[in-house]
Amino acid sequence: MKVKLRKELPYLLFILPAFIVYTVLTVIPLVQTLGLSFTNWDGYSMSNLSFTGLKNFKMVFADRSMKNALLNTCFYSIVFPLVTTVFAIPLSLVLNSGMKTKNLQRAVFFFPSVPSAIILGYLWSYILSPTGNGLLNKLLGIFGINPVMWLAVPKWAMFSVLLVNLWSVVGWHACIYLAQLQSIPTEYYEAANVDGATAWQKFRYITFPMLASAMTVSVMLLLLNSMKLYDLPFALTSGGPGTSTTLVSQIIIKTGFVEKSYGKATAMSAIFFVFIAIVSVIQLKLMKKREVE
Repeated sequence: MKVKLRKELPYLLFILPAFIVYTVLTVIPLVQTLGLSFTNWDGYSMSNLSFTGLKNFKMVFADRSMKNALLNTCFYSIVFPLVTTVFAIPLSLVLNSGMKTKNLQRAVFFFPSVPSAIILGYLWSYILSPTGNGLLNKLLGIFGINPVMWLAVPKWAMFSVLLVNLWSVVGWHACIYLAQLQSIPTEYYEAANVDGATAWQKFRYITFPMLASAMTVSVMLLLLNSMKLYDLPFALTSGGPGTSTTLVSQIIIKTGFVEKSYGKATAMSAIFFVFIAIVSVIQLKLMKKREVE
């Protein structure tokens, strides 16, 4: 036991600073938030703090805006990872080709993931402006197409948020699949060529199954980022029109910092944390099961 501990001690000391920072900045605030969700905290002072039981949670479940935001978040969290994966895998195959411009292509597709989402949101709000002054509508006008209400109609607004987010992250997730593609032994494809397999058969029976571990990572990241998304829809639509693009993270921040209802906001955060944890565990188990199969 002592010998094992002596061997592992340098590794433990190496990760200790990161563990301390993570504990101070994440774990402790999380525990405090869970505790404050059962109190009448006013956001400032702890002197008049009193236990309120499940009062804050009852207010959350009776809040129609929270239910609507949760439905929007569930819809977005299902559709966005699916659509991104559908585009990211074919893109990774293209980036893995032997074209001379492949390095330039990788840089071009990866670049949109570098700028802040809030910057991209404000940039695209000009491009997708529903008025005739919007850049995209001006381009459509050249072909005689009437302006589209991209950010002014609920169905188009959610589509616009999905489109912009897809554009910004698809290259990044394609790189995840690209790294996995480059680790697949070429012997598999050589054997398939000998057997006369078509390109589709090679993708179906070799490439796609071998991408299982990369898909687990990619889908997990997409799912988590979808559920906690705030900055992009805020910059694009501010949650509108109406509440059509309002997500749970926006409701929590609005409740806490605009309505000054801190107890209710902490209760929302606690419920949402449990919801994310449950969904993440289920998703991870399903994806790990696919890896084994």
